[in-house]
Amino acid sequence: MTQHASPPRDSTDKVPPSGAAPAWRGLMAHADVRTLSLLGVLAALILIGGITKPDEFLDTRNLQLVLTQASVIGVVTVGMTFVIISGGIDLSVGAIVALASVWATTVATQEYGVAGILFTAVLVGVGCGLVNGVLIAYGAMVPFIATLAMLASARGLALQITDGKTQIVTIPSVLDLGERDAYVLGVPPLVMVFAVVTVIGWLVLNRTTFGRRTVAVGGNPEAARLAGIDVRRQRLYLYLLSGLCCGIAAFLLIILSGSGQNTNGNLYELDAIAAAIIGGTLLTGGRGTIVGSVLGVLIFTTITNIFALNNLQSDVQQIAKGAIIVAAVLVQRRTPSTT
Repeated sequence: MTQHASPPRDSTDKVPPSGAAPAWRGLMAHADVRTLSLLGVLAALILIGGITKPDEFLDTRNLQLVLTQASVIGVVTVGMTFVIISGGIDLSVGAIVALASVWATTVATQEYGVAGILFTAVLVGVGCGLVNGVLIAYGAMVPFIATLAMLASARGLALQITDGKTQIVTIPSVLDLGERDAYVLGVPPLVMVFAVVTVIGWLVLNRTTFGRRTVAVGGNPEAARLAGIDVRRQRLYLYLLSGLCCGIAAFLLIILSGSGQNTNGNLYELDAIAAAIIGGTLLTGGRGTIVGSVLGVLIFTTITNIFALNNLQSDVQQIAKGAIIVAAVLVQRRTPSTT
């Protein structure tokens, strides 16, 4: 009888020793440590705020203000996190928010009501993201250069539209969304939108093929291409996603400020990148978490609020933020790779 030799087993088919923990448990352990560390920092900041200004910081109105302010940059950060995980960068998010906010608050746009303002803001954001994506994915431009060009162009166009003037929103249905009467169980509508965007972002990154492809492209683009992933199309989609988040953030900012200005979104790109970094997202791509990025946003917003309540200079605040960013990067370099 002829004996058929069994095919050689690939190294990936090996069964781990009975006492060894699966690789995914190690990954989860590192993620949990980072998340717990960020929660510890946030808790320490809340404690400091409660000690230095107990009556003001712990007031319900102030806590609602902190969450509301975090919502705008938080939505931008969700989109930025996806881009950085893929190994890219987007320096134009602040300028896109400004352009979307002024384009959505022109007199012609306001004639269409709240739906017209929302649609315009989102359309402008996605349009800018499309330009970035095409230049980077199909034009082979370096993300830093392409988005830097968009930053300058969007800021210039926003200034041209407004002629340097503030465009006041006159639609009551938009302004009412920022009033306390619109709060649901004490939660501002902007915070609820931020929460929804965060949950959707987490699900997309962790529970969909799109999220796995994003991580794969950031980890090793060539290996992702050989695995059958259309790397260029994936990058295009990611910049579209970033632009979409900027459009939503612009609408939230319009509600919050009741106006559109060419100076809106100033330095949002730096705040979003910083929040993503301290949240555990690698600038080199291939790793990142939505939860970490959101905690990073809350940490920076809380710091800003504490400094404002204690009448501390803004330059000291910027120094503190810079120190936190440096510390986060150093911790990342010392953290063993889980890939």
